[in-house]
Amino acid sequence: MSVGVDFDFAKWIAMRRGTLEQQQREGATYAFAGERKFRRTLTVARPVTMALEATTRLWRDVARTELLGTAVKVTDQQYPRVYHAAKAAGAALRVRVPAVFAAPTDSIKVKVLGTDDAPHLIVNLELAEKLDDTALVAAIGHELGHVQNGHIFYATALHYLSQSAAFYVRWVVQPAIMTLQAWSRRAEVTCDRAALLAVRDLDRTLQALVTLELGLDRGSAFNAEEYLRTVPDLKRGIGRYAELFRSHPYLPKRVQALRLFAGSAMYAQATGGDPVGKPSLPDIDKQVADLISVL
Repeated sequence: MSVGVDFDFAKWIAMRRGTLEQQQREGATYAFAGERKFRRTLTVARPVTMALEATTRLWRDVARTELLGTAVKVTDQQYPRVYHAAKAAGAALRVRVPAVFAAPTDSIKVKVLGTDDAPHLIVNLELAEKLDDTALVAAIGHELGHVQNGHIFYATALHYLSQSAAFYVRWVVQPAIMTLQAWSRRAEVTCDRAALLAVRDLDRTLQALVTLELGLDRGSAFNAEEYLRTVPDLKRGIGRYAELFRSHPYLPKRVQALRLFAGSAMYAQATGGDPVGKPSLPDIDKQVADLISVL
């Protein structure tokens, strides 16, 4: 008989739930209001709820084993740069870092998959070797933003709807994908903010964002002002409707949205700056909502 062991499962569950709720409260301080509002609608969208249920089964029965079967768990001995970047990002955001794996997969750069209670952070092996330390913190900080804001179920469902559509009821797939893509475009705004809060340097965060989106060579020579001057007006032309089928906003929108957030009172306060005279986060969110709208 064991002595001195007092393990109350119900108490452990309550404590774990409390930890998740605390993380989400931390995330809500910087989260894009448009994302949080849109996320509430997902719980009543039948194709999405069916996709979430199916994704949970797929992850539990097949996908987790397939994904992690060729992966290496990241530790301070294996891929230590990734390990320390994850620790740094987690400390900056005050979020619990999930298990981190380096995997040789072409379909993932850096992504959190799984469930809210058991997320897994997957980092592409080749990318992990090529990114510098700051870019690694930014990339991982972005994904920890998904953890902190309770995005894991939805992000995992969208990933596998796109990768394993045959697993789902046919009439569910396209409506669920488009609904989740609309949510994801807003969620990316929230998580770009998490990346910035992890790095605390706008220029270096933007460089990391562009490195991941456009490639390493382009990212290394990126200048935000010059880049935004050269892009076309994304609010005009029929091409703007193609964004409806994307999970991320067009890159210029992400750059502009992050620059707006970096000028907010909330970011100044979070980074030890002077918030006086800077716009509030609700004011910034109104500008961002107009910026990222497709229609």
